[in-house]
Amino acid sequence: MDSGFYSSFTGFAERLSALELVANNLANAGTVGFKAQREFYRSFNALLGSQPQAIPPANITQALDQTINQFGVLGGSSTDNTQGTLQMTGNDTDVALEGTGYFAILTTNGVRFTRDGNFHLDSKRNLVTQQGDQVLSAQPNQQLKPVQIPDGKLSISADGSVSVDGALVSKLRIDDFPKGTSLVEEGNNYLVAPTGAALAPSSATLRQGMLESSNSDAVRSTVALIDLQRTAQMMERALSIFDNDFNRTAAQDLPHV
Repeated sequence: MDSGFYSSFTGFAERLSALELVANNLANAGTVGFKAQREFYRSFNALLGSQPQAIPPANITQALDQTINQFGVLGGSSTDNTQGTLQMTGNDTDVALEGTGYFAILTTNGVRFTRDGNFHLDSKRNLVTQQGDQVLSAQPNQQLKPVQIPDGKLSISADGSVSVDGALVSKLRIDDFPKGTSLVEEGNNYLVAPTGAALAPSSATLRQGMLESSNSDAVRSTVALIDLQRTAQMMERALSIFDNDFNRTAAQDLPHV
């Protein structure tokens, strides 16, 4: 079977996968603290772990075989950690992170991490996320203690210290991770980190009364979506052409075998 068919089919399938990723970025262009995912591609041989070897100039057949198998496939995706725009809200319980780091949140599934600082107080005056999960305070040995706010004027300083009427009551837990740490998305703005991977933040500054917007640009995502759709249509057309050629070859040649 013509290897062009495999190349076209793989290209078509990978563009469909990339479409899902870009569509998710577009859907979350308005999600507070959302970090976009960027797709990347690699050659088919590289995906299999094989390294291309030097080809003698005279060995044209081997050179063509290796060239054919260098078609691109989706290698995966990576998180774009660039800073989102900080927007003023005026709400005392809203907090934005400027620099690296994540808020630590206690959920029913364990500790999760987020850049979404759109917090509020629950009935027990615990600081919680929009999903109702408790925001954790900084504790020795990373003990799991939520931030609880007494009655009074709330103030959150740049280092995460929480004060009420001028008296220090807690400090927000901000964790960072070494470069290359695998953070798995959970929902729209939670991340799951490997156990024990958290480090102290290197350059986190907190801004009370502000929120960090999504770094997914709606215009860029729309353009990328259109481009991927057109490329997928081209791959689909190529598949149709190869399929017709195969059918014609079978109809014309097989009767003579």
